[in-house]
Amino acid sequence: MSERVPPIFIRPAERIGIREACQHTGKTDRTIRTWCKRFGIGRVPMSGGALVISLPALNMVMQDDPEALELLRAGDRTNPLVRRHFAETGTAES
Repeated sequence: MSERVPPIFIRPAERIGIREACQHTGKTDRTIRTWCKRFGIGRVPMSGGALVISLPALNMVMQDDPEALELLRAGDRTNPLVRRHFAETGTAES
């Protein structure tokens, strides 16, 4: 009964892999993969490729900030709630 959420657009400057996501959060591979599915913060760009995760979106999940996550999902990267997560992760936003 889980509803699939649309994925977040992930720009090259904000992409991290599963290993880096685990190191950043202190969570397991399984937890990160679950969050990617549940919150739409990661994707596999091509069949058989590696999982790509949005670091700012991962930060939003870690900080329980669904409002910022939905703004990012809608493409609003200029909102202060969203920009804060780009600043906190040191992710260049252009």
